Amino acid sequence: MMAGKRRALAGHPVVITGAASGIGRALAMQLSRDGSPVAIADINEAGLKETAAGLGGPVLSRVLDVADAEDMRRFAAEVREWLPAPLAAVFNNAGVGVVATVLDGDPDDDAWLMKINFDGVANGTRAFLPLLVEQDFGVVVNTSSSDGLVGMPYSSAYCASKFAVRGFTESLRQELRGTGVSAVTVHPGIIRTQIARSARIRKDPEGRGRTQQQIAAEFEALARLTPERAVSVIVRGVSRGKARILVGPDAYVCDALARVTPVHYYDVMARFRDRVMARAERGARSAGTSTS
Repeated sequence: MMAGKRRALAGHPVVITGAASGIGRALAMQLSRDGSPVAIADINEAGLKETAAGLGGPVLSRVLDVADAEDMRRFAAEVREWLPAPLAAVFNNAGVGVVATVLDGDPDDDAWLMKINFDGVANGTRAFLPLLVEQDFGVVVNTSSSDGLVGMPYSSAYCASKFAVRGFTESLRQELRGTGVSAVTVHPGIIRTQIARSARIRKDPEGRGRTQQQIAAEFEALARLTPERAVSVIVRGVSRGKARILVGPDAYVCDALARVTPVHYYDVMARFRDRVMARAERGARSAGTSTS
């Protein structure tokens, strides 16, 4: 992929939603260390305070529900007044999960997820875009997922939201052609965050009787990247002017399989998942034996 406009982030103000944990917190930590003033937001007040307490530089912290478009506009107005320099980047990063079959899924859960994962991204983009266009400078960075490249079972709402983020951001990118503002889509693979443990899971979608904690543990066994490592890839990609950033080997695999075998990619992915889970189970049994 050809690079677009290079964007210096270090030392320049940024906005980050979903900053109470995971990738959002790691973004705030890294960019603050790099000298950037950071404006952070999240609905999780306790987690947001922890993030803010760990930042060494200028910070504006705001408890915010990204699904509330009017509140997002108020946040953007606060940021405009606070900015010590032109805004370099807006990271629309807040996200949640739902695990369910299409047959048994709760429409209310799907609506809750879409309001955060997609509406939250659209709200953040629309709230801050006037400022970026006025500056004729800056970048909107929207977090999709490897699940915005391929559809995964039991994640229909999540995949739908992340495909929507991808399409929204790619459309925005074309609208911004010829301006000093750009739009970037980020596609992380499985990262070691709390998203699986905070997801809405009414019952085991595979009918195996697993608890939410067990389902989350299986998800986390597949995770190979920490949020900090993911953020280093994201920041480097944005700084180099990439329009689309794949984060982690599994994201690259999803991207390749979607192109090569767009109908049967999950057959390949399921075999890989089963091998990883079998290896993790052997490791757990071995650890149990060694400590008995």
